Amino acid sequence: MLLQFFKALAHESRLRLLGLIAAREHSVQELAALVALKEPTVSHHLAMLREAGLVSLRQDGNTHWYGLEHKTLSRLSRSLLARDQLEALAGTKPPRSSDDRMLQNYLTEDGRLKAFPATLKKRRPILRWLARHFEEGRTYSEAEVNETIERRHHDRETFRRELIAHKMLARKDGSYWRLPESGWVG
Repeated sequence: MLLQFFKALAHESRLRLLGLIAAREHSVQELAALVALKEPTVSHHLAMLREAGLVSLRQDGNTHWYGLEHKTLSRLSRSLLARDQLEALAGTKPPRSSDDRMLQNYLTEDGRLKAFPATLKKRRPILRWLARHFEEGRTYSEAEVNETIERRHHDRETFRRELIAHKMLARKDGSYWRLPESGWVG
């Protein structure tokens, strides 16, 4: 509820609209004229405010009137200042790393890579993620390395070369093994 509230207020136009609605009910047409925005844009912002429970909608024929939801504001003011609510904002999940955020953009729901990142900055988190699919202290044949990579992306040769180049995997006489993370390049 709090996150939705803050997202709804995180736009200057929505704040202005809410301020106007706080004074009295307004139609979309009136609000569009007052804030110098097009009606569809105003409707979009009002829909977000309405989803957050901050404004109400009343229909009068073809005209939609928007008013302030006083009950929601009082409930939010009580919850915003409650200690347990403030503590809950910290959450129980640890903050996501930049690698996790990058992975989210490149992984499908079934855990496969959508694409091979073009830039090195985006490629490194993907390579670290892929390298962690290999156990430390275990030796792999080339076929096992290929199979592990192919479960995540079809281009096994490129990923295998990149893992070796970034010192995440080592190769000798057709055998591969994962190197310690402290020595990984990048």
